[in-house]
Amino acid sequence: MKCCIECFRDSEIRSIIRTANQQGSCDFCSQTHTYVYDLEKDTALTVLFDEFLEIFTPLTALPPSYPHQEAGFLSSLLFERWAIFTGDSDRIQRLLTSICREKYQIMPTLFEERVGVSGFGDDEYLNEHAILKTYGWLQFVQEIKEHNRFHTNYMNKPVLQSFLACVNKEYQSKSIFFRSRLCSTPKGHPRKRMGAPPIEKASAGRVNPEGIRMLYLSDSEMTTLYEVRAGMYDYVTVGTFVLQQPLSIINLAEIDSISPFLANTQFGIDFMAHAVNIPVLRMLAQSIARPLRSQDSTLEYLPTQYISDYIKSLGYDGIEYVSTMSRKGRNIAIFREDRLACTSTKVLDIQSISYLYQRVKRTLHQGELKRSMDTT
Repeated sequence: MKCCIECFRDSEIRSIIRTANQQGSCDFCSQTHTYVYDLEKDTALTVLFDEFLEIFTPLTALPPSYPHQEAGFLSSLLFERWAIFTGDSDRIQRLLTSICREKYQIMPTLFEERVGVSGFGDDEYLNEHAILKTYGWLQFVQEIKEHNRFHTNYMNKPVLQSFLACVNKEYQSKSIFFRSRLCSTPKGHPRKRMGAPPIEKASAGRVNPEGIRMLYLSDSEMTTLYEVRAGMYDYVTVGTFVLQQPLSIINLAEIDSISPFLANTQFGIDFMAHAVNIPVLRMLAQSIARPLRSQDSTLEYLPTQYISDYIKSLGYDGIEYVSTMSRKGRNIAIFREDRLACTSTKVLDIQSISYLYQRVKRTLHQGELKRSMDTT
C-alpha cells in the first residue's frame, strides 16, 4: 500500500515523503504522478506514529473528571486539532490503521473509540508544561484586561518561548514588503513619511501599545489596500520597502499548525506537552488575526500586545500574522524600523471595490419580541 504527500498537511511528514523521492499513484486518495511512500517497505512513518500515539488513551480508561471537550475520535483529532492529515475521516482512518498496523491489532479501541490525552486532567502537569498553566485563554484575557496588565502569573513564559522557536522565520536582505497610506491628493506622501508614525501619533495596534512606534508592512500591494480599508475614489500612496539586513521574526500565522514531529525532534517538545498547548496556540493565532470593528475598544489588543512585547524582549525583529482584511495576505510588524528602507512610492486612484457579505441572523430579546407581537 502506498500513500502520497497529498494525504498529509503536516510539514515534517511531507518532507519525509518528498525526501524518499519516489513517484507513483496513491492507494488512498488516488493521486497519480506524485510523491509516494510505500508502507510495506518503509518504516519511518510507523516509528513516528507509534511513539506519537502513546499519549492517547481511550476515554473509558481516563478519570470521570477528564474534560470531555478535549476528547474525540483519533482520526478526527489528528485532522482537526493536529492538522496532520487531509481528506475525510474514512480515508484518514484507513491510512492511520495502515501506518500503525501492529498497534491497531494490539489495541483497536485506540482507533475506534473516543480518546483523550491524560495531561489535560493533571493540574500538576499543566502547571509545569502548559503555556497558561491551569488557566484558559479567556481567563488570561480577563486577567490582562481587568486585573494585572504587566506582570501576570498566568503565563509560563519558558514554555511559550519553546513554541515560538518552532516558528522562527528568517527573511534575507533585499526581501520586499509594502505599506499603504491614504492621502487627500494625487500628490501622495513622500518616502520619508511612509515609515512608522511618530510617537505622538502611534495609536494602539494588535502588536504595539499606544505610544510605541511600530512599522506595519504587508507581503503585497493588494494586502495593504485591504488593510487601510481604501474606498471608492480614494488616493492611496503605496511604499515599497527593501530589507537592508536579515530579519528574524516569529511567524504567528503558523503557531497553531506546528508539526508535532518537528517540535519533538528539533526543539525537544514532547508530544504530551504539545497536546495540552494546542488550544492556547490556536486562540493566539486567531486573536492576532481577528479584525476589530470601529466601535471595539483597543483593550481587545492587550493580550496580543502582551505576547508581542515578550517576543520583542527575546530579541526577535518582528511578528508575522495573517492579514485581518485579506485572508490570503500576510502582515509583518517590525520592531526595528532601521532594518528597512522605503525605496519608492506610487499613488493609486481606487476605481472600484467589491463586497462579500452575509445576512446577520438577529435573535430578538424578550422586550423586542413583545413589541414585535404587539404590532402584528
